[in-house]
Amino acid sequence: MKKKIKYTDLPPGGEPIGELEIIEDFLPPPEELVFKEDNAKVTIALSRRSIRFFKNQAKKNNTQYQKMIRNLLDEYVARHQD
Repeated sequence: MKKKIKYTDLPPGGEPIGELEIIEDFLPPPEELVFKEDNAKVTIALSRRSIRFFKNQAKKNNTQYQKMIRNLLDEYVARHQD
């Protein structure tokens, strides 16, 4: 025998929520969330040991190893600029 479901305007637990206030959407549109950097493509030879390290770390952190290397270089530059 199926149990009948009784629908009400009350939330789970049965307590009324009270007065609700609708607020304006304050989040930026998706196109403003895409950060475009001024990147330049380069060819660089790195040691296999370094590549292996970054690939392993990227896998552990669910990211791209190239992005990690780029961020490392950007951080270095930011700390050593005059």
